[in-house]
Amino acid sequence: MDITYILQHYWWFLVSLLGALLVFLLFVQGGQSLLFTIGKTELQQKALLSSTGRKWEFTFTTLVTFGGAFFASFPLFYSTSFGGAYWVWILILLCFVLQAVSYEYQTKKGNLLGQKTYQVFLILNGILGPVLIGTAVGTFFNGANFIVNKANLTDVGMPVISSWAPFHGIQLHGLEAALNPWNLLLGLAVFFLARILALLYFINNINEDEIRMRSRKQLIVETALFLVFFLTFLVHLLLQDGFAVDPTDPERKVSMEPYKYLTNFLEMPIVLAVLLIGVVGVLFGIIRTILSASWTKGIWFAGAGTVLTVLALLLCAGWNDTAYYPSLADLQSSLTIENSSSSLFTLKAMSVVSILIPFVLAYIFYAWRALDLRKIDAKEMEDNEPTY
Repeated sequence: MDITYILQHYWWFLVSLLGALLVFLLFVQGGQSLLFTIGKTELQQKALLSSTGRKWEFTFTTLVTFGGAFFASFPLFYSTSFGGAYWVWILILLCFVLQAVSYEYQTKKGNLLGQKTYQVFLILNGILGPVLIGTAVGTFFNGANFIVNKANLTDVGMPVISSWAPFHGIQLHGLEAALNPWNLLLGLAVFFLARILALLYFINNINEDEIRMRSRKQLIVETALFLVFFLTFLVHLLLQDGFAVDPTDPERKVSMEPYKYLTNFLEMPIVLAVLLIGVVGVLFGIIRTILSASWTKGIWFAGAGTVLTVLALLLCAGWNDTAYYPSLADLQSSLTIENSSSSLFTLKAMSVVSILIPFVLAYIFYAWRALDLRKIDAKEMEDNEPTY
């Protein structure tokens, strides 16, 4: 088997894993969106913000690493999406800037905007962040309006390979993704999943009976909404036409294939098994937490299940001769892991660097455990000093 083929699939796996970890870490955003729903007193709100505030750097760092990995391994996607659909990515970045500023300044004495304003900023980040990221990921399955012409490299005046096509005559630069109901459906599914994970994390991380009781009740509502949006998206995904690459064609032309994503899962049984195990893990973590008033470990089952589920979906989008970033403006401009990857030399060099990933994960585990050794309680919240 060709080494380039192996490395391209290896790096799509790593990028997919980073994306899956990012979706899990969006529980921070989910927790922020629940600030006034779960926290009814100032001390309770402080406890919630302290819980999420100790983890927000993990989410932001993973988002940056996800973008960096895409840039290094599949630069044509990076230049096409980040360069063409830049309004979506600018809005996502602004959401995370608001988050960083809010955690830094909301408890500062004499801040001009007041603590409540910064808390509203956190809620905006908690709502818009997951919805926008989920909507952007939806374009992996439903396509985006771009055109790729590598011949433009010879144009000395403007050697730009990718260009963004207008949407019904209007240049929206990626915002049109939110007008596709199936993209938005996935964005809402990610939003409610983030809130579910946040509630499970609060139950595990905050030793306060009223917060835990309120979180368990809210968990039922969020789960019902999540299942409606996620199952609708999943069923549609399995039944829709997909963007298939012809492996026998020297030009690797892209065409529409009925039930392509369902076929991918059936032809990749390990990926299907990962999906099913992930879904079961999420449901087990939720259901046992709802049924047992004393069980607090649901975040770890649902969190691991989230990572596996998202990983399987992203692998389905790129593996098995599938265009992971389809073009709605020009089908043959669609990006695959073959036509958008870095050179063999770059892929080899990065693969050596990727050996360090387990050490980085070990450090994250150590730092996470150190932060969570002591559960947040009312006594800690009575301290006037910031606790994150």
